[in-house]
Amino acid sequence: MGRAGLEKQPAAVAAMFDEVAARYDRTNTLLSFGQDRRWRRQAVRALDLRPGRRVLDVAAGTAVSTTSLAATGAWAVATDFSLGMLRAGRRRAVPKVAGDALHLPFADAGFDAVTISFGLRNVVDTRAALTEFARVTKPGGELLVCEFSRPRPAPLRPLYRWYLRSVLPRLARRWSSNPEAYTYLGETIGQWPDQPALARMIAGCGWHDVAWRNLTFGVVALHHAVRTAS
Repeated sequence: MGRAGLEKQPAAVAAMFDEVAARYDRTNTLLSFGQDRRWRRQAVRALDLRPGRRVLDVAAGTAVSTTSLAATGAWAVATDFSLGMLRAGRRRAVPKVAGDALHLPFADAGFDAVTISFGLRNVVDTRAALTEFARVTKPGGELLVCEFSRPRPAPLRPLYRWYLRSVLPRLARRWSSNPEAYTYLGETIGQWPDQPALARMIAGCGWHDVAWRNLTFGVVALHHAVRTAS
């Protein structure tokens, strides 16, 4: 079993996620000490979802987040470029479509909201992905990015880096079907832009009213934005 490199070539990243798919949800819950469930709940609450609304969940993996979105009564569809992940979530009763975040197989302005949870940092071109999300979102529609970020206050950061470099790999060797994949994931977290930098990036890709909220002292941040009118 292998891991993707930090150049984030799509085929390598997809193959890596195929390998971890079977234990992915369980491993994430263990590595986050159960916080992943709370983060998903907060992501759903940050959106104005209700019956009649259409929401696209990008990099949805096994569709666990899509199921939470659908529980609001909105029509939610999962898309991911890892067929292994989609197959692992086949029992979840939401529509699933294979698709690349850079080339989404959906029409322009087809969704009221687009979400991506813990997937944006694995995309080879972040700005191109954010622009593609804007393409498939109606003017005035919403974007919600749930992603690992920069802990605050600053004294927490050395402890967090120690966890990513030392503790996470050890736990992954015990619980994951591909521990090397979690070494890669830890490295991508370390290289990911902080909250203000990501907000600026989103604002330059067809979105406005960008705001963020920290969860778990900034270990995770929710970035919300509104689609600019064409």
